[in-house]
Amino acid sequence: ASLPAVAAADPVKVGMITTLSGGGSSLGIDVRDGFLLAIGENPDVELIIEDDQRKPDVAVQIADKMIQSEKVDVLTGIIFSNLAMAVIPAAVNQGRFYLSPNAGPSALAGKGCHENYFNVAWQNDNLHEAAGSYANSAGLQNSFILAPNYPAGKDALTGYKRFYEGELAGELYTKLGQTDYAAEIAQIRASDADSVFFFLPGGMGISFMKQWDQSDIELPVIGPAFSFDQGILGAVGDAALGVKNTSQWSKDLDNEANKTFVADFEASYGRLPSLYASQGYDTGKLLLSAMEKASVEDMDAFRAALEEADFASTRGDFAFDNSHHPIQDIYVREVVSEGDVLTNRIVSTALEQHSNVYAAECKM
Repeated sequence: ASLPAVAAADPVKVGMITTLSGGGSSLGIDVRDGFLLAIGENPDVELIIEDDQRKPDVAVQIADKMIQSEKVDVLTGIIFSNLAMAVIPAAVNQGRFYLSPNAGPSALAGKGCHENYFNVAWQNDNLHEAAGSYANSAGLQNSFILAPNYPAGKDALTGYKRFYEGELAGELYTKLGQTDYAAEIAQIRASDADSVFFFLPGGMGISFMKQWDQSDIELPVIGPAFSFDQGILGAVGDAALGVKNTSQWSKDLDNEANKTFVADFEASYGRLPSLYASQGYDTGKLLLSAMEKASVEDMDAFRAALEEADFASTRGDFAFDNSHHPIQDIYVREVVSEGDVLTNRIVSTALEQHSNVYAAECKM
């Protein structure tokens, strides 16, 4: 399509369903704010934002309303994988595009992949696979591992075990939204673990790290960035110093798009961005890149434009694999203090140009 024709078309209607209240709200707020920063005052995007309250039934109701009465073209925003599984398959089968700024359940990467589903973050296992790889290089041989009992928690421990070559001192699934970890910490203390790997996003991670710090157990802790992101570090404080965590993004990644993003985010919102904010931002930039090439009315052309991922990602190199999930580097970061602010800096690369193991089962 020639550019004037695209510009004259109706705006692209985007429905953002994300978690803006309760325990996981900091994640949804960061995704939303990053996305808003990316699209700016673009008159060709009409954005509707709703709070799913981290409840699958609420997310489904909102999605139905957005698709049927508000006639959105593109859906995005979901943070938690149980909500993603409740919403995404029905949405893409109704001829809507879904751009995930966060949740990447394994069920949607392999046999359940779909031409209208694009994940702009990672496949759930990825950051945990990188943590397992790091544990090997650090000489850790008896990890105690724990995660919440929901799809992303299962993907997390599966991912860690896929790359980790040592023994397991213990393996636990905790309740989603749990805040008291006394029993789990007692089990870790009683085990012969030489390290702890945990995935506890949002408020769960804050609770665990504070209680862990009070336990005085001297074991190295490894986690994905979700447990040590910018929002969590302020709440946990010095208990997190020195912890190694894995991420596809860090604010010190040395590329122009990232420098611009970090500076603009801080200027706009008065806080440092998290990886969730970077994912929301990249999702917005991907959408705009497709809109420049095709009208959303022409689904095949728009899909092809999304597949090209022709935007400057905060991560530097970014491409989609056949399952529409990222191919990207995943780094090891260390929690450090800069002045009186805790943040992360990259210390090494754990996995290079990494895709996902399920893509082999995707028929696309």
